[in-house]
Amino acid sequence: MNADEDVENVMWQGRFITAKTRGTWEYVSRARGIKAGVILAVEDDHVLLVEQYRVPLGANCIELPAGLIGDHDEDEDTLTSAARELEEETGYRADTLEIVGEFFSSPGMVSESFSLVRAHGLTKISEGGGVDGENIIVHRVALPDVPRFVQSKRDEGCVVDVKLLMLPGMLF
Repeated sequence: MNADEDVENVMWQGRFITAKTRGTWEYVSRARGIKAGVILAVEDDHVLLVEQYRVPLGANCIELPAGLIGDHDEDEDTLTSAARELEEETGYRADTLEIVGEFFSSPGMVSESFSLVRAHGLTKISEGGGVDGENIIVHRVALPDVPRFVQSKRDEGCVVDVKLLMLPGMLF
């Protein structure tokens, strides 16, 4: 690698996204060091999934509940953020949360990582649905029905977040 390939250049920066180059490579990152948390909430042989419209895709997307860490409060830690996002999006509160690990979903294009957080001891406290303008639909799906559920949502025109592929491996 020559010296030019080691220099990171910011081409554009918004509130949440930064477009960068390093040599001839173009990629994006989260602005201000913000990371994401993804919540795996499985209990009583059911998993909590969310469905929401994603502007970049132009379609509703089936996903695990998730959110940004530090977008509202820079000092908020991963588990506090995950607890807040789980309640906002799904209406469920977890007795305990644990970080499973850090993952990268598209490392050839995005430097963003996410922490996978496992939620235990779920209690429904509200209908969920997210904050203003999110319009999140909550799905509590029996584990054996997940493949059929995902296919039915695809048939309706929904897209599917790649992180759902982790679901079978994370259940055991």
